[in-house]
Amino acid sequence: MWPDPRRSRTILRLAGPIIGGMLSQSLLNLVDAALVGRLGEVALAGVGLGGYAMFLVTAVVFGLSSGVQAQTAWRQGDCASAPHGRALNAGLSLAVIVALPLSLLCLWQAPRLLALLTQQPAVHEVAVTYFRWRVVALLAVAMCCCFRGYWNGVQQTAIYLRIVLATHLVNVLASGGLIFGLAGLPHLGAAGAGAGSAIAVSVAAIAWAVYTARSGAMAGRAWHWPDRPALRATLALAAPHSLQQLCFAAGYAVLFAILAQVGTASVAVGHVLVNLSLLLILPGVGLGVAAMSLVGQALGRATPDEAHRWGWDVVRVAWLALALLALPMLAFPEVVLGLFLRDPQLVALGHGALRLTALMIVLDAVAIVLGQALLGAGANRTVMAVTLALQWLVFLPLAWWCGVALGYGLLGIWWMQLGYRCLNSLSFAWIWQRRRWQRLAL
Repeated sequence: MWPDPRRSRTILRLAGPIIGGMLSQSLLNLVDAALVGRLGEVALAGVGLGGYAMFLVTAVVFGLSSGVQAQTAWRQGDCASAPHGRALNAGLSLAVIVALPLSLLCLWQAPRLLALLTQQPAVHEVAVTYFRWRVVALLAVAMCCCFRGYWNGVQQTAIYLRIVLATHLVNVLASGGLIFGLAGLPHLGAAGAGAGSAIAVSVAAIAWAVYTARSGAMAGRAWHWPDRPALRATLALAAPHSLQQLCFAAGYAVLFAILAQVGTASVAVGHVLVNLSLLLILPGVGLGVAAMSLVGQALGRATPDEAHRWGWDVVRVAWLALALLALPMLAFPEVVLGLFLRDPQLVALGHGALRLTALMIVLDAVAIVLGQALLGAGANRTVMAVTLALQWLVFLPLAWWCGVALGYGLLGIWWMQLGYRCLNSLSFAWIWQRRRWQRLAL
């Protein structure tokens, strides 16, 4: 069934700025890699490992965004309910409580943390310095998550794109200047990329705060310490999502460890395939974030059937979007792989796996959208349990068994991943159709 045009316009109006912001972030990562790449492979490897460590740490506070967004959407739908700013207050308070001590701990233990990722002294030194610069701004990252969740929850997503684009401009200018010592700035080398990112995200947090204070939407409601029920409610929603993100990211580390047992060529090709899939599912993730707000507001209005319909409407739009993005990989795998791999043997190795990746992207639409929609309904523990159980108890053991024990290599691992993605989407579709999430209340 084709999506309804009117409802599709509503979905795209909400999701468009979010998708734009996510894609611009991916583009910025490529720019950062290009800047640091001029310093050599040691600098690039160190920044890559430091960035991955920062990704793991950021996952601890990432759930604040969905926790604030889900509650805010409910309050927006139920105009007679508690003030919209209640969840934002709680989120910002938790950001301070969690991010500040975690940032200090990471600054202190950075050498030990990065030693888990690399044993090469030169790479380790770069990674530690870069990571320390990045983790200084962890509180700013957590605050940005809260502000983004609030404004997405009230369906004002355009501000997200504007602030993200301005932040990226600051990041490019600051990182470039600090890496190479331009315009009188200190010459920090690879560490300059971390310092530039820290400056940019701090500017973003200030911009969010100023915009929110001046908007009038929160006048008289936001700037006070929240009550304990608000803190508990936000923490109950944020903690499962943060744990899910942390374990999901760690799962990719285990996947690459499995690929390493197959061979170096499989690691190289797998790296390309994973990064391609993570980039191309971003429109699905953006649509899922829109679904979170639409479902939350419908439940706040006490219209559960409308909430259920929104979930499937967004899935239909995501199917179309992801299918269009997957077509080139399915039809021209050699051309796509040739953009990243120069060795014909590596291209041949990744040929079949890239086509499976294209199918995975389309299959993922259901899991991505309905998973986010369930977060909007407050079913965070369910989402966490399903996601982590299927990844850690099903996919990763089967990937090792098929790829390493049975000797089917990269292609065997990717077949297992296709089956895992299919099972994941079927599980979320079943949960959505059972409608037990409609009994929850935020």
